[in-house]
Amino acid sequence: MTISEYPSKLSLPQTNPGVATVQEYLIIKFPYVDAKVWQQRVADGKVHCHDGSLITSQSLFQPQLRVYYYREVESEPSIPFKETIIFQDQHILVAYKPHFLAVTPGGIFVNECLQNRLRRSTGIDTLQALHRLDRVTAGLLIFSINPETRHRYHQLFEKRQVHKTYQAIAKISEGENLVGQEWDIKNCIERSEPRFRMRVTEGEANSHSVIRCLQQSTHQALFELNPITGKTRQLRVHMQAIGWPILNDKYYPQLQLRSEDNYSAPMQLLAKELQFIDPVTQYSRCFSCDGNLLLR
Repeated sequence: MTISEYPSKLSLPQTNPGVATVQEYLIIKFPYVDAKVWQQRVADGKVHCHDGSLITSQSLFQPQLRVYYYREVESEPSIPFKETIIFQDQHILVAYKPHFLAVTPGGIFVNECLQNRLRRSTGIDTLQALHRLDRVTAGLLIFSINPETRHRYHQLFEKRQVHKTYQAIAKISEGENLVGQEWDIKNCIERSEPRFRMRVTEGEANSHSVIRCLQQSTHQALFELNPITGKTRQLRVHMQAIGWPILNDKYYPQLQLRSEDNYSAPMQLLAKELQFIDPVTQYSRCFSCDGNLLLR
């Protein structure tokens, strides 16, 4: 059994969903975690409030109460790729995340995630991710260091004031000439079944990306992607929508059967560059990964 070194947290909702205790809420909040698991965590003193006081089986539901708990998994894989710190000051840290490494705890990963790796290597327990990348996507992420200025960086993402540039590689047919072409994609994306897989539907557009082809070989092409909005898996859906799903994507165009990670064939999507005006220092920031995805 592996237990997280750092607690996960949630705030109870303002409106009571019809429960008497905190334990009952956790059971309905996380339906994929067996009720006996939550009961045992509470009994073992692994759930507590912001002030450190323990949640018991009799602790009453309180709106907006902050609850902390420690995630556990039977066995946690070790991801054999190393992250890199690109920049750090007293407010933020920018790091490169390798393929296959989760950003924060989730699923079978509790300690093997970028946030917890960075907390261990820097000794900064307050470090917190400001945005997300899929586990199978590589690239740049920004972390908040200072809780007092964290909300100002969150606002950058809420107001879409961070310009993001990605790269992707897709298979193409011999004879296609795509270099220099550009696609301005606006459509409606919503959750499908299973819920982690998004799909394009009829309706008012809620997603927007601009995609350009930069280079190509006989059978592959390199694309530059600029997401204007930030819907879940937007770029993966939009690459499929224009007819060139990202190489080694297990979700699109067809959902593949669950299997172990193939470290020799990562999905070819890279969060290449981040640009923004720092809300604290007012400096113009531009962070970029060294190198590009390589065509074959």
